[in-house]
This record gives sequence, structure tokens and C-alpha cells, in this order.
Amino acid sequence: MEQQAVKLPGKSMASEHPHAARSARARRRAWEGPLEHGIEALIRLCGVSAILFVFAIFFFVVREGVGILGDLDVGKFLFTSEWYPTSLGNVRYGVFALIVGTFSVTVLAMLIAVPFGLGGAIFVSEFTSPRVRETLKIIIELLAAIPSVVWGFIGLSVMNPLIQEIFHVPIGLNVLNGAILLALMSVPIMVSIGEDALKAVPDSYREAALAMGATRWQAVHRVLLPAAKNGLLAAVLLGVGRAVGETMAVLMATGHAVNIPTSPFDPVRTLTATIAAELGEASVGSAHYQVLFVIGILLFTITFVVNLTADLIVKGRGRD
Repeated sequence: MEQQAVKLPGKSMASEHPHAARSARARRRAWEGPLEHGIEALIRLCGVSAILFVFAIFFFVVREGVGILGDLDVGKFLFTSEWYPTSLGNVRYGVFALIVGTFSVTVLAMLIAVPFGLGGAIFVSEFTSPRVRETLKIIIELLAAIPSVVWGFIGLSVMNPLIQEIFHVPIGLNVLNGAILLALMSVPIMVSIGEDALKAVPDSYREAALAMGATRWQAVHRVLLPAAKNGLLAAVLLGVGRAVGETMAVLMATGHAVNIPTSPFDPVRTLTATIAAELGEASVGSAHYQVLFVIGILLFTITFVVNLTADLIVKGRGRD
């Protein structure tokens, strides 16, 4: 009798446990469904918001600058070098020197940054131990975190006298100074994205190349670089975008002179530096104010053309 008294409560608890578990699962399903739908809607909203923000920024820039397009001679605006937006007698808006200055600094910066950036990505990805790799990645990320105004101070106080002393030029605030700073600012992006692109190549590619007798450099040159070319091109383009859109460093390091350069030692002014330097002084709604926003539209167009060209190149190579 005592044994039966002991067993009966156990049987009752065993019979009640499945019911409790089923009810708990039912309650869990009841709130998991709406939660999953809410998270999915939030993720969709985040994805769409990025596109909406880009269009909203473009709409704002166009709205502020479209008012003067009817009165602006596009030919003179794009192909003349006379930039006198505050002249009382003869106002002239020619951005050709600004465009040339922007491209001269960017091209020279990429000539410096691409070999170092892609070389650094290859070294970090293929020729270092895991411990050294993680240390280098931390240092590279810290280098990318330096504010652009700090780079500008370096160009102004360090690179300026250094260029004067080494190259025996009267002023060190020039194309070369700005290009070196932009290269240093672009290299961390190239190294980070390039290293990710190389790591995305399957290990079987490396193993097959080494099994056929290739050296490590031959495997990198003939196997890894062709396999990761799309990601490496994306790394270079992100570096180009970083250089084209940079403002404070080039404003402080290039001399800020409206001039078509004939050598790396000539001072120049870029499109972004012009906007940063003059927008605060222009009256809202004035012709000068609207022309600065037209320059912003021009920068949007340049960036779009660069990205579209790269996308077409990547797709074309992908088909080949």
C-alpha cells in the first residue's frame, strides 16, 4: 500500500509533464511568429533605408542647385578655369581647374596606394602567421580610424617642410603632399577589402597550385589574383571613392589654389575642398550657393560613372 501511495503521485506528475511541455511550446510558437515577422520587417526596412537615404541626399543636392542650371553656361562651367564667384564686376564659374586638380591628386594617390594596398593585402593574407595577421589587421584598422583633419595637420606641419627640403621646392603644399596623404588614407581600405577577397578564394585552389609544384608567389600570381580579381577591383574602387570624396586633408595639404598643375609640386584646389571652404560664406539661395551644389551634383556624377564603369568591367570579366 505504501508503494502504491508512492507510485501514484509519480504517475500523476509523469502524465502532467507532457501536457505542460506542449503548452509551453504552444506559448513559445505564439510569440515567436510575430517576433520573427517583426525582425524580418526591420531587416527589410534597414535594406531599403540605405537606398532611400542615397536618393534623399541626391534629391536635396539637386533641389538646391537646379535653380541656376537654366542661367548657367554648361560649356563655360565645365571647360573654363576662371573661378571668381564673388567678383562684383564679372562673376565667373569655371570648374575645369578644380576638376583637373581633383583628378591629378586622385590619380597620383592611386599610383602610390594601389601597389602598397594590394601588396599589403597579399602579405597579410598569404605570408603571415595567424598571430601576426591579427596584429597587423588591428594596426591597419587603427590607421583607418585617424580623422582626416589629423591627416591634414600632418600634411601641413610634417609633409610640407619635408617636401621642401627633399625636392628643393618653394612650397610643400601641393599635389604630391595631398596625394601622399590620400594614399595613406586609402591603403587601409584596400588592404582590408583585398585581404577579405583573397581569403574568400577556396583553399583547394592553393592546395592544387602547390601540389602541381608552384611556388607560393606563383600560386598568388597565377591562381589567387585571377580568382579574387573582382574583390580586388572593388578594393581599389573603394580607395578611389575615398580619395575623390576626401575634403579636409586636401583642403589643408594641396595649397588651395585654383590652378591647372603641370607638375606634382604645383598647388591645386579640388572640388570637395571648394565646397567646404566656400559654402559657409555663400548666402543661402544666392547664385554662388547654388553653383556649389551644382559642383556637388558633378561629384555625384563622377562617382556614379566610376562605379558603373567598374561594374561593367567586373561583369565583362565574369563572362570571360
